[in-house]
Amino acid sequence: MAIRFNEIGERLKAYRLGRGLQAEDIAERLGISRAAVYRIEAGGVVKIETLERLATLLETTVASLLGAGVEYYSSPVSYFERMRQIEEQADQVVAHFPPLSYLLTSDGYSAYLRQTLVEALPPHVVREQAAAEIDAVIAILDERKNARKRRRLSVVNFVNVLEIERWLKLGVVGRFNLPAAEQARRRLAARMEVEHLIGLIESEPMGVQIGLIEEAVPNITFQLFRTAEKTLLGLSPFRLGGELPNLRSGIAMLTADEEPVRLYEEIADGLWRRALKGSEAGAVLRAALGRSGIAQPPLKEASSELV
Repeated sequence: MAIRFNEIGERLKAYRLGRGLQAEDIAERLGISRAAVYRIEAGGVVKIETLERLATLLETTVASLLGAGVEYYSSPVSYFERMRQIEEQADQVVAHFPPLSYLLTSDGYSAYLRQTLVEALPPHVVREQAAAEIDAVIAILDERKNARKRRRLSVVNFVNVLEIERWLKLGVVGRFNLPAAEQARRRLAARMEVEHLIGLIESEPMGVQIGLIEEAVPNITFQLFRTAEKTLLGLSPFRLGGELPNLRSGIAMLTADEEPVRLYEEIADGLWRRALKGSEAGAVLRAALGRSGIAQPPLKEASSELV
């Protein structure tokens, strides 16, 4: 296997961020300079002995740092940072990330997302630390969204109409025992995101392709990152919406191994062939909005959220 030091550096940074460590922390614990840590993350040559020490410190393996086989990520910060890195080099991303990819959400969605992720925190966690992790995830997600617009990255997103209907029923929530007025506000937030999605589907902006699925799809989220050299497959338990968000438990995986990539390419190809697109997909989603019973907000309020 050819060693790609730039990719080793990217993985190192992702794992470091997931552990909440600064470059100075790594340098101090390994007895090397901060500049040396930055050089490694920038793609500089690194000795195997140093990789072994880094792997121990970051609670991962040398194989994962090398990208040999499968990369495993227990931290959502690490995984989303790794996604961001790969997307900087990707030509196209094919995603099923219910209820819809963050890359295609409105600019007003991040505030609701943060609120739901904080609401979903279990009682036993240190809330200040957990909130900092949530802020780190959202910052990375916003970087990814801005990079998609800047690079005009091609995004193929599968949206499940059953997930959307459930989202409209529950609202953008992290728990269920919300006051009735707040529950109504969260359902309105979901409606506004679906309207934003319909706008994307019907306007067909360059680089954005959305397929609406009317069948059961894999419970786990998946992304195919297509680059000039290879295609990588990401499988993740982390959810940013839908039934309820999850950033607390599970292991995300990333691999370029031929067999799983081929199998998920076949899944994606089949879903795309059967998916509703364009005006047909828009009509189905508009019907779902009608069934939701959520009153449409005043025009001024709706437009301010969907800038």
